[in-house]
Amino acid sequence: MTSKAKNILAIIIALVIIIVLILCVLFTGRIPENDPDTVGNTPGNLNNGGYFCESDGRVYFANAYDNNALYSMNPDETDMKKLSGNSVSSINAAGDYLYYYMTSSSQNGSGLGYMGQTAGIYRSKKNGKNTAGLGRLNIVTMQLCGNYLYYETYSSQNGTSLDKIKIDKTDQKTVADEIINPNCFANGRIYYNGQSGDHYLHALDVRTDRSSVVWQGDLWNPIVQGNYVYYMDISENYRLCRYNLNDKVVEVLTNERLDMFNVYDNYIYYQVSSADAPALKRMRVDGSSQELVREGIYQNINITSQYVYFNTFNESVPVYRTYTSGPVNVTTFDAARAAALANMTE
Repeated sequence: MTSKAKNILAIIIALVIIIVLILCVLFTGRIPENDPDTVGNTPGNLNNGGYFCESDGRVYFANAYDNNALYSMNPDETDMKKLSGNSVSSINAAGDYLYYYMTSSSQNGSGLGYMGQTAGIYRSKKNGKNTAGLGRLNIVTMQLCGNYLYYETYSSQNGTSLDKIKIDKTDQKTVADEIINPNCFANGRIYYNGQSGDHYLHALDVRTDRSSVVWQGDLWNPIVQGNYVYYMDISENYRLCRYNLNDKVVEVLTNERLDMFNVYDNYIYYQVSSADAPALKRMRVDGSSQELVREGIYQNINITSQYVYFNTFNESVPVYRTYTSGPVNVTTFDAARAAALANMTE
């Protein structure tokens, strides 16, 4: 082979290697797209802080015993792992990824990813690795809708707005310059109650980002499950009702005043607002079988397939839990406390 041919061959080989390396970088960093109807977490969990999120047989949660650090476990609370030392909320999950709002950064982190970290939206693999910042900003809440994260954001300069960003960190834009809670995503639409001018049930079509009025009710924190919209009735002292989207019929589920609620499959867990007898209760989704869970004032009602988690108002710990659909048996979330203590001593 001549010297000239050898040089040409060397150049070709070098180009092939460069092309292969470029393709490897491109495909390694590529975020696979989700189904357009993918939902990151249940609206009830996100309305209650988004501290627990179940996906593909794992539960991802903010461990209150460890400054809301990101952990994962099986639904029965076994195989608990610490994924990140950062404080998180609004946890969403889909495919191989987690999406969450990071409220503070770990003091024990290392590497460029931890330098100068501030509050914002982050994405990581489900094992906690490959963390990437999607936006450094303050948010109220966030829902994964297909391939976009819709989030309610605020600043002292610009006020509150509904914004969105694609999961690969592209196409970030403001959707509406008003307060819109994006947590209830179903059938390609974000259902929300109006807050500027009315409290009607609105729906934002994520294909066009255009809103329309679904029903002229007077509601708060709508949760769509099946054909029903569960909501707090503002005009009737925040009692719990449901509205049939097909039949256009309202059913009153309880006349007690509520502070908050969460819906999961066949059950509703709700905090009764009462000066004399505040309590966490549960009922069937049709309003039947109402029963006491625990007396007192509680918040952050998050539900997984096996347990309901909650804590006393303004007290992060202890975290209480009871069976989601089994008999009421309130105990403390001891597995999370033990895991936190073990990680602190390592």
